[in-house]
Amino acid sequence: QVQLVESGGGLVQPGGSLRLSCAASGSISSINAMGWYRQAPGKQREFVATIPTGGRINYADSVKGRFTMSRNNAKNRVYLQMNSLKPEDTAVYYCNAVTVRQQDWGQGTQVTVSS
Repeated sequence: QVQLVESGGGLVQPGGSLRLSCAASGSISSINAMGWYRQAPGKQREFVATIPTGGRINYADSVKGRFTMSRNNAKNRVYLQMNSLKPEDTAVYYCNAVTVRQQDWGQGTQVTVSS
């Protein structure tokens, strides 16, 4: 099992920036990929970005060119740099870790982009 804790959410104006962080603990060596997802009120959880082991970073079309995902060398923390934020980016953002056995999720952090 992998435990995940997100941080860095908050309230920003349109066009502003935020940097989210996700700390992983537990069975770190079993992680094959880590990612970011988000869920707006009344909507399904949607994919934002992912870093697979040994693969290229993938982004949703809605955030491509504005968001940048990264991972530290110890592979126990991932980040999401969010620039040029729009009101439609408002959501709870969740960190995800994929292992052979299962997927694990953090508790989420609220991002609100006010207009």
